[in-house]
Amino acid sequence: MKFKTLLVLLLGWCDLAIAQDDPVVMAIGGEPVHRSEFEYSYNKNNTANVIDKKSIDEYVDLFVNYKLKVLAAKAAHLDTISELRQEFLGYRNQQLLPAFLTDGDIEQEARKIYQETQIRVNGNGGMRKLSQIFIYLPQKSTKVQENAAKLRADSIFQALQQGAAFDVLAKKCSEEEASAVKGGELPWIQKGQTLKEFEDVAFSLKEGEISKPFLTPVGYHILLLKKKSDFFPYDSVRANIIKFIDQRGLRESIIEGKVKTMAERRGISKDEVLNEKEKELEAQDPSFKYLIQEYRDGSLLYEISNRTVWEKAEKDEAGLQNYYNRNKKRYRWSQPRFKGIAYYTRKEEDLKAVQKVIKNVPFSQWTEVLSEHFGKGKEITIKAEKGIFKKGDNAVVDKEVFRAPVTVPTVKGFPYASVYGKRLKKGPQEMEDVRSQVVADYQEQLEKEWVKSLRSQYPVQVYKEVLATVNKHH
Repeated sequence: MKFKTLLVLLLGWCDLAIAQDDPVVMAIGGEPVHRSEFEYSYNKNNTANVIDKKSIDEYVDLFVNYKLKVLAAKAAHLDTISELRQEFLGYRNQQLLPAFLTDGDIEQEARKIYQETQIRVNGNGGMRKLSQIFIYLPQKSTKVQENAAKLRADSIFQALQQGAAFDVLAKKCSEEEASAVKGGELPWIQKGQTLKEFEDVAFSLKEGEISKPFLTPVGYHILLLKKKSDFFPYDSVRANIIKFIDQRGLRESIIEGKVKTMAERRGISKDEVLNEKEKELEAQDPSFKYLIQEYRDGSLLYEISNRTVWEKAEKDEAGLQNYYNRNKKRYRWSQPRFKGIAYYTRKEEDLKAVQKVIKNVPFSQWTEVLSEHFGKGKEITIKAEKGIFKKGDNAVVDKEVFRAPVTVPTVKGFPYASVYGKRLKKGPQEMEDVRSQVVADYQEQLEKEWVKSLRSQYPVQVYKEVLATVNKHH
C-alpha cells in the first residue's frame, strides 16, 4: 500500500515537472494548448524568409482562429470521414516509417545483395578483364563488306602474332571508340552482360592469351584476356550497392519487412507497431507530434472551411447577388470599361454578321454562339477576344472604344477588325461582370461571421505571463 502511494506521488511530481517545463499558454474551448505547440507553430510560420512576419501578439489571434475552426470540424465529426482518416494515416506513416530503418538494416541488406551477387557471379565462371580490337560489320552487310571486314581482322591478328603490341593496334585499328582510346581495354565483365558469342570466347581464354578473330552479330572481335578474377571485394562495391538500394526503392521494402516481422513476433497488428513508434518519436521530439497534428488539423481545417466558406460562397447564387446589391459602390471603376468582344474576320461582310449573330444573346453565351456559327465543323472565319476591357488591355478596343491613338496589329489571314459590346462608365452592368471579386469578398465576410460565432461559442483564455516566455527562433 505504501509502495502504491509512493508511486502515485512520484507520477504526480513527474506531471508537475512536465507542466512546469511546458506550461499551458492558452485554453481554447476548454482544451489546453502547451507552450511548445504554440512555439512550434509560431516559429514555423514566421521564419526569416517570410515576408509578412507577425509578432507573437499578432500571431495569437491567427492561432486561436485556426484552433477554433479545428474544434468546429471535430464537432461536426469530420474527423470520422473515412477518406480523411486514410489520407492522414498515409501521411503519418510516411513520416513514421523511415524511423524504423537503421544504418545496420541498410548494411545488412547491402551485404545480402553482395553475397547473392558474389555466389551467382563466381558460380558462373567469375569475371574477366579484357581488351579488344573490333571491326564493325553492318547487320545487312554485303558479301563484299563481310570479306573486307574478315580480311582486315585477319591481317591485324597476323600482326599480333608477329609481335605487334595489342594496345597500339587497338588505338590505331579498333572501331569501338570508347575502348580504342584506352588501348582496347574493356570494363570487367561477367556472364550474362553481353553477347553470347563474345562471352563464349572471352571465358575460354587463358590469362595473356589472344583469341583468333571471331564473328558476332555486330562485327569481328579479337580479344586479349588480361586477368581472371572472382567477384569484387565488398568494400570496393559497397557504395554502388547502397546507390542501387536507393534507386530501386528497396528502403521501403526493408522497412515493410521489418514492421511485418516485429508485428508477427509480438503477436500484434502492424497498425499497433506504428502507433507505438509514433508515441516513441513524440516522446523523443515534441516537434514530431506537432508535425503530425498539424497535418491532421490542416486536413480538417480545409474540409470545414470549404463547406463553411469557400465552396459555400461560390455556389450560393442568392447570397452572392445579395452581397453585390448591398455593396455595389465597392465595385465602381475609376476609369470606364468595355464589355464585349474585339474581333478579326476574313471577310468584310462578317464584321456585321458577327454582331447580328450575338445581338440578342446573353453575354455569357457569346463564345459558344460565335463558335457555332463561325468555326464549328468548317474553316474558322473569325478570331475574337471576349471580356471586360480597360484602356490598355486590347489595341482594337483602345482605338474603337476609347479613341486612343494606337496602331492595331495585323493578324495574318484576318484583315478586318472591329468591336461589339457596351461601354460601361461607372461600374459593372451586373454581378457576373465582377463575379470573382464578389466571390472573394463574400468569402471574406462569411469567414469573419464564422470566426465571430466560434469566438462566442467557445471560450478562449490566453495566459499572458506564459506567452511572454515563448522562445522565438528567428
